Amino acid sequence: MQVTVVTGNPKVASRTLDAAIMLASRLAGRAPDHVVDVATLGPALLDWGDPDIAAAVDTVSSSDLVVVASPTFKATYTGLLKLFLDQFPTGTGLAGVVAVPLMLGAGPAHALAPELLLRPVLVELGATVVAPGTYLQESRYDDPSAFDAYVARWASPVRALAAAAVPA
Repeated sequence: MQVTVVTGNPKVASRTLDAAIMLASRLAGRAPDHVVDVATLGPALLDWGDPDIAAAVDTVSSSDLVVVASPTFKATYTGLLKLFLDQFPTGTGLAGVVAVPLMLGAGPAHALAPELLLRPVLVELGATVVAPGTYLQESRYDDPSAFDAYVARWASPVRALAAAAVPA
């Protein structure tokens, strides 16, 4: 099972990235194989023929399990993450991929953002989103126990589905 983390925080090596790696590791039972820290891709995100972007897209689309994470900006995921996700073909770009949406925020006001905003775009790209999106208050980004209930409920079905996923 190939596991990848994608994070759309404009800051390289962010708390969002740390939390996403922690969640992916807990869900998969091991560290992720790949990390796509979208902030490191820079202006190439605006160049539709860039080979580095194409390689990142290929890495994500060939994964079995992908944790897609963003901080909450203006009550939704970041524009940076949207630029990256726009590189995937609609309906097929994430076919065969089990995706888990994760968002971080300062308080509980936007706790439904992963489910209402990030999940639909992942499904639109063809991902299978078996578990509900999860929201984490950024004050707990490095607290492994912050994911205990989520992992206890969802790790088994996420692993099983990702292991059985058939690439598109």
